[in-house]
Amino acid sequence: MNDSPRRKELTRQAAQLFVQEGFDRTTVRMLAQEMGIKSGSLFHHFRDKQEILAAVIEEGTQNALAIARETLQQCDNTPEARLHAMARAHLETLLTDRNAHVVALYEWRRLDTAARDHLSHLRDAYEALWEEVIDEALAAGLIHGDRFLVSRFVMGALNWTVRWYDPSGARSPDDLARELVAMISRPAT
Repeated sequence: MNDSPRRKELTRQAAQLFVQEGFDRTTVRMLAQEMGIKSGSLFHHFRDKQEILAAVIEEGTQNALAIARETLQQCDNTPEARLHAMARAHLETLLTDRNAHVVALYEWRRLDTAARDHLSHLRDAYEALWEEVIDEALAAGLIHGDRFLVSRFVMGALNWTVRWYDPSGARSPDDLARELVAMISRPAT
């Protein structure tokens, strides 16, 4: 995909509009107006609205992967530190790229088959990072349960924060990550 700064800016603006209006209700005319360009000019950067949606989700998922990988490289190599790091990275993604994250969560089903097939490897890579960290925590006895269920529970809880979390509120993302780890961790015996 074209990685020009203008296309990236248009992608960010489209993400905001998709969050506000929903993908189905967002028209090409609305996108062009939000972006400050003529409708025809939009097609200089994207083939159609479907490609815009794919670009929003791709950029957001790539950012989430980059944040998660960097955070894991910088943390202690203990299962608890890595679990905390992944939770913190996920929350960081919500703070730095909220619109793209919300679009990926709620509009993934709107992607056409070709775009879904193209983007599945990014989603799968992100989920694989979570599964690796959860496997380590399970093996260390830090948490217990079925990996599939634990990963869905954790990611579901983190994803839901887009609905209620206030970054200017009393709890920092680090506080939330710490609380999450404490909730799912097995008490010391």
